[in-house]
Amino acid sequence: MTCPFSYSNNSRAAMSTSPNVQNDLPLQSQTDKPLPFQLPSSRFTFWLVLCAMILLATNMRSPIVALGSIAPVVQGALNISETQIGWLGAVPMLTFALGAFISPAIGKRFGLENTLIAMISLLTIGMIIRSLIPTWMGFLGGTLLLTLAIGFANTLAAPVIKQRTPNHIPLVTGLFSLTMTVSAGIVAGVVLPLSEQVGWQWALGGWSILGVFALIIWVLLRLRLGSSNHQPVVPLAEGVQAPSPISMWRTPFAWQIAIFMGLQSLLFYTAASFLPSIWLSKGLSAVSAGQMNSVFQFMAPVAILSLTWLVNRGRPIQALAVFAAVLNVIGILGVSYLSADLAWLWSALMGIGCSAIFTLSMMLFSMRTYTANQSSELSGMAQAVGYLIAFFGPLGTGWLHEATDSWDLPLLIMLILMVVNVGFAWLVSRPVMVDGKKV
Repeated sequence: MTCPFSYSNNSRAAMSTSPNVQNDLPLQSQTDKPLPFQLPSSRFTFWLVLCAMILLATNMRSPIVALGSIAPVVQGALNISETQIGWLGAVPMLTFALGAFISPAIGKRFGLENTLIAMISLLTIGMIIRSLIPTWMGFLGGTLLLTLAIGFANTLAAPVIKQRTPNHIPLVTGLFSLTMTVSAGIVAGVVLPLSEQVGWQWALGGWSILGVFALIIWVLLRLRLGSSNHQPVVPLAEGVQAPSPISMWRTPFAWQIAIFMGLQSLLFYTAASFLPSIWLSKGLSAVSAGQMNSVFQFMAPVAILSLTWLVNRGRPIQALAVFAAVLNVIGILGVSYLSADLAWLWSALMGIGCSAIFTLSMMLFSMRTYTANQSSELSGMAQAVGYLIAFFGPLGTGWLHEATDSWDLPLLIMLILMVVNVGFAWLVSRPVMVDGKKV
């Protein structure tokens, strides 16, 4: 039976790293000398990596959204202020950016798998700490640890997918992104009623069992496949030149995708923070306004599955990227100036646009680079810049709303930024590699 996400020849060509560059996977060298170890089959590698990535994804958003769903309970239990709760909401974007900035060098030095094993351990410890130490400092410290670990995982996921499953980049990336979204939605829905049954500490800390499961699979992957920094190097064919070293901080493509992803994240985190309040001011009831946030969030699986299917069918990436960016423009235009009777439509369009852009960006980190190291460096640079941009979205929107006592100016600025992002969608989705060469 053919997999529903199997590739056409065109899509394989589109996602190939380059015919002139060696594969990152260890292969038989041209000297025909046997390798010093027996490689697992490609099918075994695919399923092992897929399981590892899915379990990693279950841990990468759940600890964050769980806090949002149970914030009033935690605030009352720890006797902390609204400002302190606000910092707990802002910390993830700062630590995501920090983790993205430093993780490429650490992953290259110690190996992708070794680094991720350490980060999964740190993430699990962070979840346990903030539940076992019921104080402000304990909760803040645990949150800092787990979000820093997630920042590393955000960056290193793409190079692992590129190196271990180079022929299945859209499929594995799509399932990875989908798992993050679905698991976060499940946790967000059950953590509050669960806290009423077992207490908030167990309701938050109990999810650390997912970290333990992920750790077991990643250790198994490391033992069976080895570490990425200890793979044998395959000599290039005669006359073929290796790609020149690239500084992502000096590469136009890297800055384009950083801004593209950053503006999407700015809209996503702003909508996640203020969309119910905005709709409430537009005349919706409190219940209906809250439902619009659910509509916004629940569009993610639709966007991710659709995008993955279309990319695997060889549909033009540039058209998909521009379409997703345009959906964000229409969505924010509807929220700002069009009928509130269609609030569900405007919220849904933004949800689809944001999720599609995030998933597509993750794919491009692998599809537009030559090696796993380049993928890691591009992912790190783009996410460090992107999350710093996103950090100012909720803060700036809240400040402008307080200063003007209206949502008009924040929404107008957001609309202008989303129009600008259509241009960046066109730029980053061109069929060129990170160094500007044609795919």
